[in-house]
Amino acid sequence: MELIEKLNWRYAAKSMSGKVVPEDKIERILEAARLAPTSSGLQPFEIFVVKNQGIKEQIRPVAWNQSVITESSHLLVFAAWDTYTADRINYMFDLTNKIRGFENEGWENYRQQLLSSYPQRDAEENFNHAAKQAYIALGTAMIAAAGEKVDSTPMEGFDADAVDKILGLREKGLRSAVLLPLGYRNEDEDWLVNLVKVRRPMDEIVTVIE
Repeated sequence: MELIEKLNWRYAAKSMSGKVVPEDKIERILEAARLAPTSSGLQPFEIFVVKNQGIKEQIRPVAWNQSVITESSHLLVFAAWDTYTADRINYMFDLTNKIRGFENEGWENYRQQLLSSYPQRDAEENFNHAAKQAYIALGTAMIAAAGEKVDSTPMEGFDADAVDKILGLREKGLRSAVLLPLGYRNEDEDWLVNLVKVRRPMDEIVTVIE
């Protein structure tokens, strides 16, 4: 029930106060995102934590001029791999073997399966797949933020090419997928803060097949 209460508390804040979120809360939110599941455990994304106000001011005009960009304490930019490469796949498989301290034949066969398919696919298809994994981490971060009583506003309304240029993402083999400003709601300025949360009823969302 505590989790449900916190999810009922959260909403996409339309105005933030500029109050700084303590770093220990940010670290726990980021750790939750890091622990999120991803397809084949590849974690094909990186998270850029923008605290620099000047950079936030550069991003705001290419994000529909939404005020939460500059009013946020921290702006998270989820950037997905631009494609899957053999090096990227091998790194994650090698890291798994190193951490677990052994090699598994089935795991190594799976490595070869991915190597024989993912790098050969169209780069745009690979980016779209990687971006979906970033969204899993986004959702996990939002839930963690609610647990910390930190407001978050997921944002797809931005010029991805422009954000990529501002942060130099393409040179890193990355493309921006989604933004997540973190901060504290400005109750005096946010028109959404006191409105009742609206969601479709359970029987329209969930179908039980027995």
